[in-house]
Parts: sequence; C-alpha cells; structure tokens
Amino acid sequence: MKRVQVLFLVALSSALILSGCNKEEEASETVVQPIVEPIVETQPEETETEEETEDETDLPPEEGMVRNSLTNEWIDGDLENARPIAVMSPNDSNALPHYNFSKADILYECPVEGGITRSMAVFKDWEDLDRIGNVRSSRDYFVYWALEWDSIYVHFGGPFYINDIIEQESTNNITGCSYGGTGKVGLYENAFYRATDRSAPQNAYASAEGINEAISKFDYSKTYREDYYVADHFKFASESEPNTLDSYSDAVSAKEIDLKKAYPITKTSFTYNEEDGLYYRSMYGKADTDAANNNQQLAFKNVFVQFTYHEVRDEHGYLAFQVHDTTRDGYYFTNGKAIHVTWEKTADYEPTRYFDDNGNEVEVNTGKTMICIVKDGDSINVDGNTLN
Repeated sequence: MKRVQVLFLVALSSALILSGCNKEEEASETVVQPIVEPIVETQPEETETEEETEDETDLPPEEGMVRNSLTNEWIDGDLENARPIAVMSPNDSNALPHYNFSKADILYECPVEGGITRSMAVFKDWEDLDRIGNVRSSRDYFVYWALEWDSIYVHFGGPFYINDIIEQESTNNITGCSYGGTGKVGLYENAFYRATDRSAPQNAYASAEGINEAISKFDYSKTYREDYYVADHFKFASESEPNTLDSYSDAVSAKEIDLKKAYPITKTSFTYNEEDGLYYRSMYGKADTDAANNNQQLAFKNVFVQFTYHEVRDEHGYLAFQVHDTTRDGYYFTNGKAIHVTWEKTADYEPTRYFDDNGNEVEVNTGKTMICIVKDGDSINVDGNTLN
C-alpha cells in the first residue's frame, strides 16, 4: 500500500509541473503515467505433485505385473483372472511335512472329528507345482471357504455330508475317489498319484499336470466366473501405509499365539519375528515346514482366529460349523499385535469379512494369511493371556 501511495504522489507532482508549461510543449510532450505493478504472493515451487510422489511400492516392479487379489503381492499379469485351487490336506503327524504349502496364499485350519484338524491351502499360482499335498477327504464347511475364492476344489472323497454342496453345478471339484452316497461329481483319479515315500492314506498327492488334465476333462473354466468380484474380498492396506494396529487403543501385544487348547492334537502355534514382521507356524511343538521348498517354515503376515458355532453331527464325531449367515467374534494378528474383530459371511459365494469394534472393515496387510477356525467356547493363549 505504501508503495502505491508513493507512486501516486510522484504522478501528481509530475502533473502539476507539466501544467505550467506552454501549450506547445503540452501538445508536443506525452505524459507517461507510472505503471503500478501489483504485489503477487508467490507459492513455493512445487517440485512434485501428490501423484508424482506415489510410493514405489504402489508401482509394479516390472511392466505387466498386477496385484494378487489373495495377498496384494505383485504377480505376473497373466494370472490376474486365473482361478486358484483349494487343496484339502491332513494334519496328522505322519502326514507332515506337507509339499509346496509355503507357496499357498491362504491357509485354513479347522477341527474335524477325533480332535484332529485339517488344512485347506489356496494357491493362486500353482501351474508349476509337481507335488501338492498330501491330499485327503473333504468336509463340507471347507467347501464354503473354497467357494468364496472361486477356487477349484481338490480333495480325496469325503463323508456323505458333503454331497449337497459338492454336487451343486457351480462347485467345480476334482476328487480322487467317490464320496459318501452315490455322487461321483468331479471324480478323476488321474489328477492324483501315490508317492512311495509315505504310507497310505497319507501318500496321495496332486500335481499341476494332473489337475489341468481334470480341468480339461470336466470343461471347468480356469478364469473367474463373470459375477465374481476379484478385488472384493480382503480390504488391503497400502504397502506404503501398512496397518500397524497402532491406531487401536485396545490393541494387545501378540508375539506368541498358542492354539493348543483349541487344537489339542496338533498344538498349532505362531511366533512373531520382529526382523521380517511375519508369524511362523509350528505344529506338534516344532516348525511346520515345506518339504518341497528346502524345509522352509511356513510364515504369514496376517493371522485370523474365527470363533465359530459348531455341532457334533453323529456318533462318529463328524462336525458341522456355521460358516455363514452369522456374525461372531474373532481376532486379527499382524505386526506383533492383535485386535478383537467380528466376522461375517452372508452367503455361499460371498467373502468372509472382518470388522473392528468401531464397525470398520479391517485393513489387511500385504502378504500371506492364515485363518484358524476355533469352536465357540474354546480359548487361545496370546502372550500368556487367555482370549476367547
């Protein structure tokens, strides 16, 4: 403002001086008006826009790569719409170690009859695996979890309780033997082989070659069904801003997860490794390893525990779990901490979703996930504290 006032006075003085000149001078001279330049506040030079500062973890390491919808990790773009396989496997001590389970993206563990548990491994990238499993019989509740990934279900028979869900036209399954009742949908023994280094019934394995032969025989699609929302399962946190659980005031320390009360035979447990931020799985008091991958111990970025309503079906101890049409409690473990969650699955083909105590869907971190199904009424031990 002061600068403008000064310039105005200068202009006024010049006008008064010029008014005293003769008319010829007035006619021959042009009064030059001062140029008043506005003061413009300049912003600091922007070197990078928000888009330009995008974290490198949000950019594909190689051209053509895409995010794996099961783990959020980068995979070859050719796999974007490839359906996973879900493989049933026993957890008996004489069935261990499994083959190629370190390559699984999602691993489930759930009780079956007799107090033992079984696992179901879900693989997105499986076409180069020559020995998967071993493979054992199905239980119907595992099938519903396989369906929510739109996976091709691989098993070795099962009790008649699986008939209804297995024989649905939309259930693409491959089995190595007939199951309870007369149903033989998906029966194709050539997808499996018997290994000589294990004893029956723990020596049946699947191979990518055999599974592909069965897929061709049954004319199963190897790409997702049209109404399947690939990106609509887990809600992933970005790699640049992972979910540390630090924002939850009720988060608890979770360096040791002990499920021996819920899984009294396998005594499954997880130990958190501060260096790589992963939970390492143990069974029967020792590392759970992959016989096909240099005995690498199975490790997970995320662990979920789902407390689930169950019933005993018959005198043989076969179980039923209510895997959907319910909302129940659970816990989410990541980065050495845990929070209470609720989970729900609204229909056969819908995903299981996890919500924090504020009703917000939990953001899952990039990496492999372990899902442990625990009977309602059982408890787990976390860093010496009982949770149920």
